[in-house]
Amino acid sequence: MDELAESLGRSPELFPYGLNVRDDTVAFIPLSRTDYAQASFLDGRLLTPQTIVQTIPWPEVAAAIEAAQLAERCRFIFHIGHVGSTLLSRLIGAHPGAFGLREPLVLRTFAQPLPLSGEDAEARLGGCLRLLSRTFDAGQCAVVKATSFVSELAAELLSRASAPKALMMHVSPESYLATILAGPNSRQEAKALAPSRLRRLHRRIGQEAWQLESLTEGQLSALGWACEMSALAQAKRTAGERALKIDFDRFLARPSSLLRDALRHLDVDASAAQVDAILAGPDMHRYSKAPEHAYDAALRLEVLNEARATHGAEIRRGLDWLDRGAAQYAPVQDAVIFGQAER
Repeated sequence: MDELAESLGRSPELFPYGLNVRDDTVAFIPLSRTDYAQASFLDGRLLTPQTIVQTIPWPEVAAAIEAAQLAERCRFIFHIGHVGSTLLSRLIGAHPGAFGLREPLVLRTFAQPLPLSGEDAEARLGGCLRLLSRTFDAGQCAVVKATSFVSELAAELLSRASAPKALMMHVSPESYLATILAGPNSRQEAKALAPSRLRRLHRRIGQEAWQLESLTEGQLSALGWACEMSALAQAKRTAGERALKIDFDRFLARPSSLLRDALRHLDVDASAAQVDAILAGPDMHRYSKAPEHAYDAALRLEVLNEARATHGAEIRRGLDWLDRGAAQYAPVQDAVIFGQAER
């Protein structure tokens, strides 16, 4: 076994940061256990002027994966964005039986159109999933929290031969719209993502039903909810019982029982005492994407209620748009039904 295979087989310290499809290379960067635990995003925000990047041709990586006999066995957290997925990932990763990876950049590559044949794309996707399945400790499972738009790939990922399990995080349309309209960053993000989300939703319904310029801000937010939720609904049909839905508002109301349900679903044996200890830690009282800031369920509710008071008319416009869309188009109706159904 060569040096690369030994390194890849030993631990996840050599992290597959990105796949360059044009050059057919994989960029690796070194990450410690602490680096993984601290990172909210395994993307460009990891890089510093001191970061060492090792670029290796795909054929060498593929050979090393085979030599190290890496297995594809990761689990997933899929979500619609701004629904507590980073918090849940941190809580799950606090259990010794789970290893959390948050939004790896390399996985986003496969959610975009690729200039590869089906066989070549499959080889690279499978290889990257095998790399992401590595853990530091024996008996751990890797739990990959995907970026929200990777949900477009969720049905494909959940149909793989490894039969992965997944958590699917969401909130009601009203809660989502209040969340997006509550802050300038989320509002700006919703506008930036709207063109790609509209294209994805149009592909799903099979026609061009809306024009971006005719949609209000609340309707754009509803569009985002419908796009991402319809992707999750499709993936849930593929996965069946291997996918567990988690409504974030319900989670905050009953964190102990729902965290234990989530861990059990991922085949992580967690006692009530372990769950209580995790919830008593700092994660429930800080903003998961920027842990230096205090944040909890009470503050979140305060922010949402302020958004409801300030943007109530726009939230109503978004909900009305969603009702009309659900009445006309099956994928939007599927999203609404998926969002309402009990776990």
